[in-house]
Amino acid sequence: MKNDIELDVIIDDYLQGRLSAAEAEALEQLRINDPLIDHKVVTQKAFLDSLKQYGDRLSLQQQMERAHLQLDVASLSEQLKPRTSYVVKLWRKNKSAFAVAAAFLLLTLSSIYSIQHSTFQNGTYEVMRREITNIKNNQNKLVRTINSNSKEELGPIKNAKFGGTGFALTANGYLCTNFHVIRDADSVYVQNNKGESFQAKVVYRDQQYDIAILKITDEAFTPLANLPYKLKDNNLGMGENVYTLGYPKDDAVLGEGYISSKTGHAGDTTQYQVSIPINPGNSGGPLLDNYGNIIGVITAKENQVDGATFAIKSRYIMDALNAIPQDSLGKKVVFAKKNPLQGLNRTKQIDKIENYVYMIKVYN
Repeated sequence: MKNDIELDVIIDDYLQGRLSAAEAEALEQLRINDPLIDHKVVTQKAFLDSLKQYGDRLSLQQQMERAHLQLDVASLSEQLKPRTSYVVKLWRKNKSAFAVAAAFLLLTLSSIYSIQHSTFQNGTYEVMRREITNIKNNQNKLVRTINSNSKEELGPIKNAKFGGTGFALTANGYLCTNFHVIRDADSVYVQNNKGESFQAKVVYRDQQYDIAILKITDEAFTPLANLPYKLKDNNLGMGENVYTLGYPKDDAVLGEGYISSKTGHAGDTTQYQVSIPINPGNSGGPLLDNYGNIIGVITAKENQVDGATFAIKSRYIMDALNAIPQDSLGKKVVFAKKNPLQGLNRTKQIDKIENYVYMIKVYN
């Protein structure tokens, strides 16, 4: 706790310009080496900017009030009422005061609009969980087909309330999705591209990075073949082609685009910004590079910016996996050295990947 407080003080001094050149350089190097510290700096800067904007608005309001107090509005109204010609004389005599008041009024309105507009922009970060309470789904696609008449074995009777996407991390049923997809879930089911549905449980939650790990617990689940893709840790450059598979509807949908920024919403270094149009239900879908490597997980989009989608970088998926006992994961999960999909065209890559991408259905 003490170290966290000291770090917060150092970051505050850094943002206020109170560090020496050597100290500032040391912190900047630390930001490069440690994404968590960089994230703290970005968050603190956004907080300080918000405080400054609020302070500027209050200052402008006070200046406007002082200017308004200098004008005798009631007296001026009475004097102006009967004599139209007096307006010209009054304007010439008091135009400086009027100009100051008008300037303050314009500045205040502009500042208020700017703050409100900025707040609205920051609030357009929208997660892509799909609400499916009122969507009529085919019950046969919600539960697995089993040779039993027992209602208890047919899975959930009512429709799922929320939906998203997940993808396999291990052959024995560990899946990655977003934390916000499974938030407040009483039960979770996952459905493959064949329409088979399996019960799963949440084994890891990370609200800070919006990552969750699921484990298929259904006895009817058959372990998968070796995964056709690998996790890739290297940062991608702007302009590199990427794609995603997700479930904004009951069938998998392909989205293609490119890396548009190495940082995400408000400069978040834990994310990429990608130019891919997505819809509710895409949350938790894999983001893959041109060679079929998993480089991230789709999480949200910016409402008022076309194609501004955000994806959590793959290193945080690996951090989540490292928090799970290794003997439970089965085969050790490592970052890619050689990818089985490399050299295949996009269509053949998708043919191999789609069996490992699942629709997530949340009941609560």
